Amino acid sequence: MKNGGLVVDCLGAVGDHAVHEEAIRKADVLIEALGYFRKFHGRFTVIKLGGSVMEEPEALRALLVDIVFMQTVGMRPVVVHGGGKAITLAMEQAGLQARFVQGRRYTDEATLGIVARVLAEEINVDIVRHITKYGGRAAGLHHKTTQCLFGRRLTLPDGNGADVDLGRVGEVTEVEVSLIENLCFAGVVPVLPSLAEGEDELLLNVNADTAAAAVAVALKAEKLVFLTDTPGILKDRTEPQSLIRSLTPVECRDLIAQGIIDKGMIPKVEASLDSLRDGVRKTHIIDGRLRHSLLLEMYTDKGIGTEIVLQENANGSSRGISARH
Repeated sequence: MKNGGLVVDCLGAVGDHAVHEEAIRKADVLIEALGYFRKFHGRFTVIKLGGSVMEEPEALRALLVDIVFMQTVGMRPVVVHGGGKAITLAMEQAGLQARFVQGRRYTDEATLGIVARVLAEEINVDIVRHITKYGGRAAGLHHKTTQCLFGRRLTLPDGNGADVDLGRVGEVTEVEVSLIENLCFAGVVPVLPSLAEGEDELLLNVNADTAAAAVAVALKAEKLVFLTDTPGILKDRTEPQSLIRSLTPVECRDLIAQGIIDKGMIPKVEASLDSLRDGVRKTHIIDGRLRHSLLLEMYTDKGIGTEIVLQENANGSSRGISARH
């Protein structure tokens, strides 16, 4: 009986030790994060939400909880989102065939109506609702509430000296900064769909990567984060362990030339380089499907994705995103 009691006591001691070790490990994580809380307190972080994370409820839940956490500890997150898959599905249901020109969705009036409805009245409303559900405060900013993105129609060269018509596709040239800032100062997360008001006061369909970059530039954001379906930029797309953790713009250009950065990653990298050139401090490309990837990238020393950082004292021409105040 005495021996049995001794065994129970030993097992209990081992169990207590394991509990204490786990508690200490959690405390170490908090201490590691503390420096980042202080460094980024009051700073803007623009988060581009897209990819399959939008289609996976658990991944989206974890991401929005991360955003609520960031806002709670004093950061100022701003969400910019697209909705490619949902738009394509809505077009199919309406009997419309999606058409892409040089990677951009051709947007006629019928397509624009669907794009605007899906982005502003469905996806945006859903993101705002879920942030509220998880304990945060959020507000959608778009043509149905208050428009904050303004732009002009976009044309692309066809390689023969002519312009390719993309319909109601545009690029952001101006951002209503004061409203976004005031919401952040009040503890509210602004949520913007990738829609801009054109010079004719009609809507334009804007690439969400470039829209997020424009918002980050206008806010002079500390960080711009792109959520993707890959761990980051990989040397070998078939090998997740080949993740490149940090890059400079020169290194990015080299990887594009080598074909290592290609296809859908190019717009994100180009948007990153534009935003860095125009004043954003750092950009990140991470896997939005990984649970709490945003917190792991923001608040740990190692991170989990690829960061792109401008070389010190590098200079370049600005693309001229202006901020309305």
